[in-house]
This record gives sequence, structure tokens and C-alpha cells, in this order.
Amino acid sequence: MKNIDWKNLTFGYVKTDCNIRCYFKDGKWGPIETSTSETIDIHIAATCLHYGQEAFEGMKAYRGKDNKVRLFRWEENWLRLQRSAEGILMQSVPKEIFKEAISKAVELNQEYIPPYGTGGSLYLRPLLIGTGAKVGVSPADEYLFMVFVTPVGPYFKEGFKPVKMQLIRDFDRAAPQGTGSIKVGGNYAASLRAGQRAQKEGFATAIFADAKTKTYIDEAGPANFFGIRDGKYITPDSESILPSITNMSLRELAADMGLIVERRHVALDELGTFEEAGACGTAAVISPIGMVQDRDNGTVYQYSKDGEAGPWCKKLYARLTGIQYGEEEDKFGWCTVLF
Repeated sequence: MKNIDWKNLTFGYVKTDCNIRCYFKDGKWGPIETSTSETIDIHIAATCLHYGQEAFEGMKAYRGKDNKVRLFRWEENWLRLQRSAEGILMQSVPKEIFKEAISKAVELNQEYIPPYGTGGSLYLRPLLIGTGAKVGVSPADEYLFMVFVTPVGPYFKEGFKPVKMQLIRDFDRAAPQGTGSIKVGGNYAASLRAGQRAQKEGFATAIFADAKTKTYIDEAGPANFFGIRDGKYITPDSESILPSITNMSLRELAADMGLIVERRHVALDELGTFEEAGACGTAAVISPIGMVQDRDNGTVYQYSKDGEAGPWCKKLYARLTGIQYGEEEDKFGWCTVLF
């Protein structure tokens, strides 16, 4: 075990021992390689640099109560990377290569997996980029798939405490029928100005209204939004929202725990009707939302008066993390024990 202050980890990069790489050249994927380098050698005309042929995933490995190391729903990450590759015409990564690469990345860096009870996890970043040289706008004929890992703590500095978010309409993260529903870097680049401005104005992140009508909730910064009302778990459905694996899991848990699940367009007008609200994703798991302020008119929607998460956010968070850390029965078969 490395000498790291596990309980005070942030969501940032920590150098580990190695990363895993696999190259697509001459119409086929090559062998899986291990590298200790933190840099890659790339052609100056690579399509990832000029035409945005880049997609990635975020996933976690957990050291459980029984000291076993678990991956959470890795097949869903592989499927989402497939959709991203198809969306921007990249060579898709075979399932067996994806599985071997993520497993090897965890195993070879296992001393960086935070101990059980610290609240930390090992974050995996599978990355697929176009490396072939093109000057005209066209897909590359060469690709690099790689996986690096880093130990992380909570995404928001507040941890599992309610955060403040800012509702905005003057920036769009993604267009309808664009790339919003796949996990490509351009979506995140498009969200930076809004997110940075929200942070400067005292908020954790920005909640985007839908780009077409500005009347529905879209993404909550880098995460999916959900609200709790009248025994219902309500979360937006949209062509420009990234399908979150965490949200998918929470919907199943919510239904199993007796909530009615609604995945549909959620009007901005409904913000004032929720008893609880949260943002969910691999990085944050659940970030309870304490309040949302509409930047245009100053309206404040309050979900926490005592600085604590609401009862359903607490129950859902405990149930999901309990499965991830091996504290609860994995009745859904979501976890893969690596060792």
C-alpha cells in the first residue's frame, strides 16, 4: 500500500505505476502493452487534435469490506464507448480488449486502490483517440486505446453534502441530435465556460436548460439531474443528455425501494416542486443539491434547510455504495470481483 493520505484525496490526478495501451493499425488491433510513461507520442496531424475524434469513459474499482476489489458495471462502460466510437466514426474497441485492459490497469496499480473505509476509490479512465494523420476532414485509419488509473476522493469538495447549483440559459452544452448523448471531449469543452463562471459566482456547477426550447432541464454540469417528489424518482430524458450508468443504477434501485421511476422531459417549472434533488454520475456518485438559483431572474429553489442530504438521497447513496464496497448483497449482479 502506497504512503498516501487516503482520507483527504481529492478528485485529481495522482501518478501511478503504469498504464495500458493498445494500437489499431493496418486494419487490426495489436497486442495490449504496458507503459510507465505519462505521455504519448502522437502525429501532428492526428484526427484527435484537429477533428475531435476522441471519446472516453469514467469508471471505478472499489476495495470492499472483505478486502476484495470490485469493478462496477464495466460492460455498460464498454457499451457506451462503443456508442461513442460509432457516433464520431472511430474504430470500436473489442470487448475482450476492453476487459483485459481495465483489469490489467487495476491489477498492476493495486497499491493505489484506497483502503476500505476511507471513502476513496480507484478511478479508471479508458480513452480512445484517433492517431492517424489526416488534413482533410475524415476519420482516422489509426487509433490508440489506453487506460490509466488514479486514486480519487469526492468529485465536489463538499463530499456527500448538499451543493449549490446555478440554472443557466445563455450557454449550451450540446445540440439536439448532436454529440450530447455520447461521451466525447467536445461536450465537456463546451461546458467549461458555464461551469467556471458558476464556480466564480459561488456555485458547484451549472445546470443547463435544453438547447432547443430553454424550457427543460438538461445536464447538471458533468452529471445527470434527478428530483424526488410524491414517491417518485424523476430524471430528464433528452437526446442531448449523456446516459449515466450511475443514473441507470439509481433508477433500478429506486424502483426496488418502492419509488415510481419517471424518465421524461422535466420542465424547468418543476424545479420548485421537488422535495429533494441530486446530481449523479460515476465521479460524484450522488451529489445532493441543496439549492438551485436561476441566474436570469434570481429565483431560488431550496432542497436542504439544515445542510444535510434528504432521506431518499441518503438511502439511495447508501444502497449504491453498499453494493460497490461489498457491504450489501449485489442482487443485480453489477460488480465483477477482480481479486
